[in-house]
Amino acid sequence: MQKAAFIGLGVMGAPMAGHLSKNGFAVSVYSRTQAKARAWAERFSGTVAASPADAARGADFVFACVGNDDDVRAITTGPKGAFAAMQAGSIFIDHTTTSAELARELDEAARKNDLHFIDAPVSGGQAGAENAALTVMCGGDKKAFARAEPVIMSYAKACRLMGDAGAGQLTKMVNQICIAGLVQALAEGISFAEKAGLDVEAVLDVISKGAASSWQMENRGKTMHARKFDFGFAVDLMRKDLGIVLEEAKRNGAQLPVMETVAKFYDEISGRGGGRLDTSSLITRL
Repeated sequence: MQKAAFIGLGVMGAPMAGHLSKNGFAVSVYSRTQAKARAWAERFSGTVAASPADAARGADFVFACVGNDDDVRAITTGPKGAFAAMQAGSIFIDHTTTSAELARELDEAARKNDLHFIDAPVSGGQAGAENAALTVMCGGDKKAFARAEPVIMSYAKACRLMGDAGAGQLTKMVNQICIAGLVQALAEGISFAEKAGLDVEAVLDVISKGAASSWQMENRGKTMHARKFDFGFAVDLMRKDLGIVLEEAKRNGAQLPVMETVAKFYDEISGRGGGRLDTSSLITRL
Protein backbone atom coordinates (compact mmCIF):
# COMPACT_ATOMS: atom_id res chain seq x y z
CA MET A 1 0.00 0.00 0.00
CA GLN A 2 1.45 3.35 -1.05
CA LYS A 3 1.55 6.08 1.54
CA ALA A 4 0.26 9.61 0.98
CA ALA A 5 0.16 12.69 3.15
CA PHE A 6 -2.26 15.57 2.77
CA ILE A 7 -1.60 18.96 4.36
CA GLY A 8 -4.55 21.35 4.52
CA LEU A 9 -8.11 20.12 5.02
CA GLY A 10 -10.31 22.98 3.90
CA VAL A 11 -13.29 22.68 1.56
CA MET A 12 -10.94 21.50 -1.20
CA GLY A 13 -8.30 19.52 0.66
CA ALA A 14 -10.60 17.41 2.82
CA PRO A 15 -12.51 15.76 -0.06
CA MET A 16 -9.33 15.38 -2.13
CA ALA A 17 -7.64 13.56 0.74
CA GLY A 18 -10.80 11.50 1.11
CA HIS A 19 -10.57 10.31 -2.48
CA LEU A 20 -6.98 9.19 -1.89
CA SER A 21 -8.14 7.15 1.08
CA LYS A 22 -11.00 5.63 -0.90
CA ASN A 23 -8.54 4.70 -3.66
CA GLY A 24 -6.45 2.56 -1.35
CA PHE A 25 -3.73 4.90 -0.12
CA ALA A 26 -2.60 4.92 3.49
CA VAL A 27 -3.24 8.60 4.19
CA SER A 28 -1.81 10.77 6.93
CA VAL A 29 -3.36 14.24 7.27
CA TYR A 30 -2.37 17.51 8.90
CA SER A 31 -4.37 20.66 9.49
CA ARG A 32 -3.53 23.73 11.57
CA THR A 33 -7.04 23.23 12.96
CA GLN A 34 -6.67 19.80 14.52
CA ALA A 35 -10.44 19.48 14.92
CA LYS A 36 -10.67 19.39 11.11
CA ALA A 37 -8.08 16.62 10.98
CA ARG A 38 -9.89 14.58 13.60
CA ALA A 39 -13.23 15.06 11.82
CA TRP A 40 -11.62 13.92 8.57
CA ALA A 41 -10.16 10.81 10.22
CA GLU A 42 -13.58 9.92 11.65
CA ARG A 43 -15.10 10.07 8.18
CA PHE A 44 -12.31 8.45 6.17
CA SER A 45 -9.59 5.88 6.79
CA GLY A 46 -6.34 7.58 7.80
CA THR A 47 -4.21 8.95 10.59
CA VAL A 48 -3.82 12.44 12.07
CA ALA A 49 -0.33 13.95 12.20
CA ALA A 50 0.91 16.59 14.64
CA SER A 51 2.92 18.55 12.05
CA PRO A 52 3.61 18.68 8.29
CA ALA A 53 6.86 16.82 8.92
CA ASP A 54 5.07 14.04 10.82
CA ALA A 55 2.51 13.71 8.04
CA ALA A 56 5.15 13.57 5.31
CA ARG A 57 7.51 11.10 6.98
CA GLY A 58 7.59 7.86 4.97
CA ALA A 59 5.06 9.07 2.36
CA ASP A 60 5.55 8.39 -1.34
CA PHE A 61 3.44 11.43 -2.23
CA VAL A 62 2.83 14.54 -0.15
CA PHE A 63 -0.05 16.82 -1.17
CA ALA A 64 -0.90 20.30 0.02
CA CYS A 65 -3.81 22.68 -0.43
CA VAL A 66 -3.42 25.66 1.88
CA GLY A 67 -3.86 29.44 1.66
CA ASN A 68 -1.03 31.43 0.09
CA ASP A 69 2.70 31.61 -0.63
CA ASP A 70 3.67 32.09 3.01
CA ASP A 71 1.52 29.15 4.10
CA VAL A 72 3.18 26.88 1.54
CA ARG A 73 6.66 27.99 2.63
CA ALA A 74 5.75 27.26 6.24
CA ILE A 75 4.62 23.69 5.56
CA THR A 76 7.54 22.85 3.24
CA THR A 77 10.75 24.57 4.34
CA GLY A 78 9.65 26.10 7.66
CA PRO A 79 10.11 24.62 11.13
CA LYS A 80 8.58 21.12 11.19
CA GLY A 81 8.07 21.48 7.42
CA ALA A 82 7.59 18.49 5.15
CA PHE A 83 10.78 18.76 3.09
CA ALA A 84 13.10 17.88 5.98
CA ALA A 85 11.13 14.71 6.73
CA MET A 86 10.38 13.43 3.23
CA GLN A 87 12.23 10.37 1.95
CA ALA A 88 14.55 10.70 -1.05
CA GLY A 89 12.76 10.45 -4.38
CA SER A 90 9.30 11.24 -3.00
CA ILE A 91 7.09 13.87 -4.61
CA PHE A 92 5.52 16.99 -3.12
CA ILE A 93 2.41 18.08 -5.05
CA ASP A 94 1.13 21.56 -4.24
CA HIS A 95 -2.49 22.25 -5.14
CA THR A 96 -2.44 25.73 -3.59
CA THR A 97 -2.81 28.65 -5.99
CA THR A 98 0.44 30.58 -5.52
CA SER A 99 2.92 32.69 -7.44
CA ALA A 100 5.01 31.02 -10.12
CA GLU A 101 8.08 32.40 -8.33
CA LEU A 102 7.27 30.33 -5.26
CA ALA A 103 6.89 27.19 -7.37
CA ARG A 104 10.36 27.72 -8.86
CA GLU A 105 11.81 28.45 -5.42
CA LEU A 106 10.40 25.25 -3.92
CA ASP A 107 11.36 23.18 -6.95
CA GLU A 108 14.96 24.25 -6.37
CA ALA A 109 14.73 23.56 -2.64
CA ALA A 110 13.24 20.12 -3.30
CA ARG A 111 16.03 19.19 -5.71
CA LYS A 112 18.63 20.04 -3.06
CA ASN A 113 16.90 17.51 -0.80
CA ASP A 114 16.70 14.82 -3.52
CA LEU A 115 12.93 15.39 -3.75
CA HIS A 116 10.53 16.28 -6.55
CA PHE A 117 8.15 19.25 -6.53
CA ILE A 118 5.10 19.71 -8.75
CA ASP A 119 3.01 22.88 -8.72
CA ALA A 120 -0.50 21.66 -9.43
CA PRO A 121 -3.22 24.29 -8.92
CA VAL A 122 -6.77 23.14 -9.59
CA SER A 123 -9.98 24.41 -11.12
CA GLY A 124 -13.46 23.10 -10.42
CA GLY A 125 -14.21 24.39 -6.95
CA GLN A 126 -15.60 22.54 -3.97
CA ALA A 127 -18.02 20.54 -6.12
CA GLY A 128 -15.15 19.41 -8.34
CA ALA A 129 -13.16 18.27 -5.31
CA GLU A 130 -16.10 16.40 -3.82
CA ASN A 131 -17.04 14.73 -7.11
CA ALA A 132 -13.49 13.86 -8.23
CA ALA A 133 -13.94 16.20 -11.21
CA LEU A 134 -11.12 18.73 -10.82
CA THR A 135 -8.93 20.04 -13.62
CA VAL A 136 -5.28 20.08 -12.56
CA MET A 137 -2.59 22.21 -14.24
CA CYS A 138 0.93 21.06 -13.45
CA GLY A 139 4.49 22.29 -13.67
CA GLY A 140 7.57 20.21 -12.97
CA ASP A 141 9.77 17.31 -14.02
CA LYS A 142 8.29 14.97 -16.64
CA LYS A 143 9.28 11.74 -14.88
CA ALA A 144 7.94 12.94 -11.54
CA PHE A 145 4.69 14.00 -13.21
CA ALA A 146 4.34 10.57 -14.84
CA ARG A 147 4.45 9.01 -11.37
CA ALA A 148 2.11 11.57 -9.83
CA GLU A 149 -0.54 11.79 -12.55
CA PRO A 150 -2.33 8.47 -11.80
CA VAL A 151 -2.52 9.45 -8.14
CA ILE A 152 -3.86 12.93 -8.90
CA MET A 153 -6.52 11.33 -11.07
CA SER A 154 -8.05 9.93 -7.86
CA TYR A 155 -9.87 13.27 -7.63
CA ALA A 156 -9.49 14.81 -11.09
CA LYS A 157 -11.16 14.51 -14.45
CA ALA A 158 -8.23 16.12 -16.28
CA CYS A 159 -4.56 16.54 -15.42
CA ARG A 160 -1.86 17.92 -17.71
CA LEU A 161 1.80 18.88 -17.47
CA MET A 162 2.12 22.43 -18.79
CA GLY A 163 5.90 22.80 -18.58
CA ASP A 164 8.65 23.29 -16.03
CA ALA A 165 8.15 24.42 -12.44
CA GLY A 166 5.79 27.40 -12.31
CA ALA A 167 3.95 26.54 -15.53
CA GLY A 168 1.02 25.11 -13.61
CA GLN A 169 0.63 28.33 -11.64
CA LEU A 170 0.91 30.46 -14.78
CA THR A 171 -1.82 28.36 -16.41
CA LYS A 172 -4.04 28.83 -13.34
CA MET A 173 -3.52 32.58 -13.70
CA VAL A 174 -4.89 32.37 -17.24
CA ASN A 175 -7.82 30.39 -15.87
CA GLN A 176 -8.62 33.08 -13.28
CA ILE A 177 -8.31 35.88 -15.84
CA CYS A 178 -10.88 34.16 -18.03
CA ILE A 179 -13.25 33.40 -15.15
CA ALA A 180 -13.20 36.92 -13.69
CA GLY A 181 -13.81 38.53 -17.06
CA LEU A 182 -16.68 36.16 -17.83
CA VAL A 183 -18.34 36.71 -14.46
CA GLN A 184 -18.24 40.49 -14.85
CA ALA A 185 -19.68 40.24 -18.38
CA LEU A 186 -22.40 37.89 -17.14
CA ALA A 187 -23.24 40.26 -14.28
CA GLU A 188 -23.60 43.16 -16.70
CA GLY A 189 -25.69 41.12 -19.12
CA ILE A 190 -28.09 39.94 -16.42
CA SER A 191 -28.37 43.45 -14.95
CA PHE A 192 -29.11 44.83 -18.43
CA ALA A 193 -31.80 42.18 -19.01
CA GLU A 194 -33.39 42.97 -15.65
CA LYS A 195 -33.53 46.70 -16.33
CA ALA A 196 -34.91 46.03 -19.80
CA GLY A 197 -37.82 44.13 -18.27
CA LEU A 198 -36.98 40.82 -19.89
CA ASP A 199 -37.67 37.35 -18.52
CA VAL A 200 -34.09 36.78 -17.39
CA GLU A 201 -34.33 33.01 -17.03
CA ALA A 202 -35.75 32.77 -20.55
CA VAL A 203 -32.95 35.00 -21.83
CA LEU A 204 -30.31 32.80 -20.19
CA ASP A 205 -31.96 29.65 -21.54
CA VAL A 206 -31.90 30.86 -25.12
CA ILE A 207 -28.48 32.55 -25.22
CA SER A 208 -26.86 29.61 -23.45
CA LYS A 209 -27.57 27.61 -26.61
CA GLY A 210 -25.45 29.97 -28.69
CA ALA A 211 -22.04 31.61 -28.77
CA ALA A 212 -22.51 33.33 -25.39
CA SER A 213 -22.60 30.01 -23.56
CA SER A 214 -20.09 29.36 -20.79
CA TRP A 215 -19.73 27.29 -17.64
CA GLN A 216 -20.38 30.43 -15.62
CA MET A 217 -23.62 31.10 -17.48
CA GLU A 218 -24.83 27.53 -17.12
CA ASN A 219 -23.95 27.27 -13.42
CA ARG A 220 -24.20 30.80 -12.05
CA GLY A 221 -26.51 32.77 -14.34
CA LYS A 222 -29.84 31.94 -12.71
CA THR A 223 -28.43 32.06 -9.19
CA MET A 224 -26.95 35.49 -9.89
CA HIS A 225 -30.39 36.67 -11.01
CA ALA A 226 -31.84 35.20 -7.78
CA ARG A 227 -29.05 36.94 -5.80
CA LYS A 228 -27.83 33.68 -4.27
CA PHE A 229 -24.10 33.72 -3.61
CA ASP A 230 -23.23 30.67 -1.54
CA PHE A 231 -21.81 28.43 -4.25
CA GLY A 232 -18.17 27.91 -3.35
CA PHE A 233 -15.20 29.98 -4.50
CA ALA A 234 -15.17 33.10 -2.35
CA VAL A 235 -14.53 36.73 -3.28
CA ASP A 236 -11.50 36.99 -0.99
CA LEU A 237 -9.91 33.94 -2.62
CA MET A 238 -10.38 35.51 -6.05
CA ARG A 239 -8.90 38.76 -4.74
CA LYS A 240 -5.81 36.80 -3.69
CA ASP A 241 -5.58 35.09 -7.06
CA LEU A 242 -6.02 38.29 -9.07
CA GLY A 243 -3.34 39.91 -6.93
CA ILE A 244 -0.96 37.15 -8.02
CA VAL A 245 -2.05 37.63 -11.63
CA LEU A 246 -1.46 41.37 -11.61
CA GLU A 247 1.98 40.99 -9.97
CA GLU A 248 2.98 38.47 -12.63
CA ALA A 249 1.70 40.82 -15.34
CA LYS A 250 4.02 43.52 -14.02
CA ARG A 251 6.92 41.12 -14.49
CA ASN A 252 6.04 39.83 -17.95
CA GLY A 253 4.56 43.01 -19.40
CA ALA A 254 1.05 41.64 -20.07
CA GLN A 255 -1.67 44.29 -20.35
CA LEU A 256 -4.69 43.37 -18.22
CA PRO A 257 -7.03 46.38 -18.09
CA VAL A 258 -10.15 44.31 -17.46
CA MET A 259 -8.50 42.40 -14.61
CA GLU A 260 -7.33 45.62 -12.99
CA THR A 261 -10.91 46.85 -13.04
CA VAL A 262 -12.53 43.62 -11.86
CA ALA A 263 -9.98 43.29 -9.04
CA LYS A 264 -11.10 46.70 -7.77
CA PHE A 265 -14.74 45.58 -8.00
CA TYR A 266 -13.98 42.54 -5.84
CA ASP A 267 -12.18 44.81 -3.38
CA GLU A 268 -15.37 46.88 -3.12
CA ILE A 269 -17.51 43.82 -2.42
CA SER A 270 -15.09 42.57 0.23
CA GLY A 271 -14.98 46.03 1.79
CA ARG A 272 -18.75 45.89 2.19
CA GLY A 273 -18.45 42.61 4.10
CA GLY A 274 -18.93 40.30 1.11
CA GLY A 275 -15.57 38.57 1.21
CA ARG A 276 -17.09 35.13 1.84
CA LEU A 277 -19.74 35.43 -0.89
CA ASP A 278 -18.96 33.52 -4.06
CA THR A 279 -17.44 35.31 -7.03
CA SER A 280 -20.75 35.69 -8.87
CA SER A 281 -21.64 38.38 -6.32
CA LEU A 282 -20.07 40.89 -8.73
CA ILE A 283 -23.65 41.63 -9.80
CA THR A 284 -24.36 43.24 -6.42
CA ARG A 285 -22.37 46.31 -7.51
CA LEU A 286 -24.86 46.92 -10.32
